[in-house]
Amino acid sequence: MSMSDMTYRDALNLALKEEMRRDPSMVVWGEDVALYEGSFKVTRGLLAEFGEERVRDTPISENTIVGVSIGAAMGGLRPVAELMTVNFALLAMDQIVNHMAKIRSMFGGQTHLPMVIRAPGGGGSQLGAQHSQSLETYFMHCPGIYVAVPATPADARGLLKSSIRDNNPVMFLEHELLYNSKGDVPDDPEFLIPLGKAEVKREGRDVTIVAYSRMTILALEAAAELEKDGISCEVVDLRTLTPLDSETFVASVKKTGRAVVVEECWHAAGLGGHLASIIAEECFDRLLAPVRRVSGLDVPMPYSRKIEKLCIPQVETIAAAVRETLSQKY
Repeated sequence: MSMSDMTYRDALNLALKEEMRRDPSMVVWGEDVALYEGSFKVTRGLLAEFGEERVRDTPISENTIVGVSIGAAMGGLRPVAELMTVNFALLAMDQIVNHMAKIRSMFGGQTHLPMVIRAPGGGGSQLGAQHSQSLETYFMHCPGIYVAVPATPADARGLLKSSIRDNNPVMFLEHELLYNSKGDVPDDPEFLIPLGKAEVKREGRDVTIVAYSRMTILALEAAAELEKDGISCEVVDLRTLTPLDSETFVASVKKTGRAVVVEECWHAAGLGGHLASIIAEECFDRLLAPVRRVSGLDVPMPYSRKIEKLCIPQVETIAAAVRETLSQKY
């Protein structure tokens, strides 16, 4: 399969263009997505190619952006709405939780809701407490919404194309620090990654690291460092949180006998607790040590770069958690 080296940003842009060319019912809406071409330039070139009927700037009203998208999806369009950051999704939670997530089941499956909400998020950019949050568990907690969290340019393209084609509503969460990351992306215009399928990004024998989004990249870096000391880590990238592919990471933990779960979101009621419970239920008789969690600190994100870094899992903290679990045994 031929490949092209491109950034995460360009991979998303390519996915949008390819799907808009393929499906005339697809539209892109959001604040500054047309003339300004997006806060992170993911929608670059869309207005020029597809025109203002399909690529529209909206008022600064997240509740309206999501509400209009829901109505448009029920009416036969396939909208992709961009929220300037995931933090602003909090202003649209009534539409997301009470309408977007429930309409298909409330109407007994008589209507589809083919819509995607793209939203950048995550910390590490010194944007302060209100603009540096990882809110994936908010959406994962609500049945009826798919949640995609790509870590690589290839996954970003393949998962976004699948999300656009799916008839269920998808929260597509992009980490802001990944936009400039680069990687090989298949040239095949039909390259799709199914929602609900995790991937073993690195095979190993001693311990399984379960991660997603930017934490997958840090987990791979930690695994490379630990390999120098003879520690073999298997890294599983979840890629989507809903549907959650527990089969893949459970199989990995049964093979290695140890697990470290890595998440950028807050520790309290975080996704890691859910993953740890699944591992405990499915792998109890195979675990050689307790499941370790590496999470964001339970504090509002500070602005100071040095303190902000202390609040987000780093390569060193992931490696330390792996060493700790290897030192323990039941």
